[in-house]
Amino acid sequence: MANQEQTKTNYDNQKVLITRTMAVHPRSPLPQQKFLHLSNLDRKCPQLMYLVFFYRSSPPHNMLFNSLKQGLEDTLSAWFPAAGRLIINPDNGKLDLLCDNNSGVLLVEAFTKIHISELGDLSQYNEFFERLVVNSPFSADNLSEMPLLVAQVTRFGCGGYSVGVGTSHSIFDGVANYNFVKAWAYNTTKRAGKDKEVEFLSFEPVHERGRLVVGHNGYGKEKKPKAEIHGKIMMTRVIAFDHLHQLIMQASSSLKSVMDPYNRRSSGKQEDFVLKTFGLSSSMVEKLKREVTSSSKGASSSCSSFELGESPPAKLRLCRLHTLPLSPWFAISVVKIVARTKALGIAKERMVCLQFTVDIRNKMDPPLPQSFSGNAFVLCSVASTAGEIINIKLTTLVDKIKEAKLVVNEEYIQAYLKALEAPQGELPPLLELTIVSDWQRMPYHQVDFFGRSGAIYVSPLGSPVQQVAFFMQRPGDVGGVDVRIGLPKCSLLAFNQYFIGAS
Repeated sequence: MANQEQTKTNYDNQKVLITRTMAVHPRSPLPQQKFLHLSNLDRKCPQLMYLVFFYRSSPPHNMLFNSLKQGLEDTLSAWFPAAGRLIINPDNGKLDLLCDNNSGVLLVEAFTKIHISELGDLSQYNEFFERLVVNSPFSADNLSEMPLLVAQVTRFGCGGYSVGVGTSHSIFDGVANYNFVKAWAYNTTKRAGKDKEVEFLSFEPVHERGRLVVGHNGYGKEKKPKAEIHGKIMMTRVIAFDHLHQLIMQASSSLKSVMDPYNRRSSGKQEDFVLKTFGLSSSMVEKLKREVTSSSKGASSSCSSFELGESPPAKLRLCRLHTLPLSPWFAISVVKIVARTKALGIAKERMVCLQFTVDIRNKMDPPLPQSFSGNAFVLCSVASTAGEIINIKLTTLVDKIKEAKLVVNEEYIQAYLKALEAPQGELPPLLELTIVSDWQRMPYHQVDFFGRSGAIYVSPLGSPVQQVAFFMQRPGDVGGVDVRIGLPKCSLLAFNQYFIGAS
C-alpha cells in the first residue's frame, strides 16, 4: 500500500508540459458561411464531453503529430460543424451553430515524463487524466470563443501516447461522435500510408437537423402534428419528464431530503461522488442473464404500480415484448438498479427511477438517415418505490423496461421535442435517479490512430450529469462489459457486494 501511495504522489507531482498549440481548419473550406439550426436535443448539453485514448509506443513524435493534424484537416471537411461556434440566435434567443472558415478546432501537443504503467488500472477514473485533455469550460459569455472540438496528444516517458478528445454534445451525439473519431483515425493512418478498410466511410454525415427542429419539417417547411392532420386532439405524455418532476418534488418535500436524503451525515453536506468502473467479464454477463431468466419462476406478468406512459394495445404489447431478446443491456440494467437501491439504503416508500437513452434514427417516420450527425436520442423511463424495485422479480422489471422502449414512436418524439421548448434548469443531485447510456455499439477501444492496433483503454471523464452510468465494451473480452458509474463514496463497498456479488 505504501508503494502504491508513493507512486501516486510521484505522478501527481509530475507536470504535463504543453509544447505546441494550434488551430486546425477544414482542408476544403466552406463555399460560404453556414448557419445551422440546432434541435432542442442538441441544446440540452453544450458542454464538452471528454474521452482519453491510451496507446502503446507509436511512430516518431513529429510524424505522429503532423499525421494527426493532417488527418483532422481532412476529416473536418466533411464534419465541418466541429470547426464552428455556438451562437445565440437573435430571432429567438436559442442556441444555434455558425459554421465558417475562420474558427477551427484546437489541437495541442504535450509531454510528460511519467509512464503509462504508473497510472495503474486505466479503466478506473484518475484525476491525472484531467491533465491529458484541453480544459475548455462552457460559459454563455464566451460562446464565440469556445471551440467545439479540442484534442491533446500527450507523449509519455515510456514512449506511449494518449489522445484526449473533447467534443461539444451540441454538435454530435454518441453515435456521431464515434463515427467522427473513427473517420479522423482513418484519415490519419491514410496520411501515414497505413490504409485500412472502414465501412462507415461509404457515407457522408448529414448535419441538417430537419424534422427535429420544432415547428419545421424537412428543411424549414412547416409541419402539422399527426393528431391535427387526422382531425383528432391527442396529448402524448413524456413520462421521462413526468418522473423527473416527481423526483424533484420528492426531494424538496422536506428540508432534509435535498441536503441529506438518508440522514447519513449530521453536517448536512452532500455526499462526495466518486467515479468507479465495475468490470464484468463475458462469463459474468452470461451468469447475470441466467440469474435474470431464472427469476421468472412464479413471476407475475404485471406490476401495476410501475409508471411507463402510453403503450401499444395490450395484446400487441405482450407479443412484441416476447420478441425482444434478453440482451446484456437488460440484464445489467436491472441488476444494477436493484444493487444501487440497496447500496444507497433508499427508504422503501421513496420513488426510484431508471432512465435510459433510445436512438431515434429508426424510430421516426420516415427514419432519419443512419449518417445523421446531430443528437438523435430521447430518454425513456420506468419508476416505482424502492421497496418494489428490491423485491420484484427481475424478469418483470426487464419486461417493464422493454415496454418503456416500445413507447418511443413519432408522436412520443415530437412531444419530447416540444417539451424541451420549456426553460431547462440544471438537474439537482437525485440519488434515486439512474440514467443509463449504452456505449456497447461504439467500441472506442478499436479506434486506431497509429495503424498498429487499437487503444489499450479509452476512459470517459466525468459527465455533467452525475447520475449517468456508461455501459462500455470491455477490451480484450468479447461479450464483457465495463460499467462506469458515480456513487457516494460511502456506498461503494455495498454496491460492489450487491452488483458484482450477483454476477
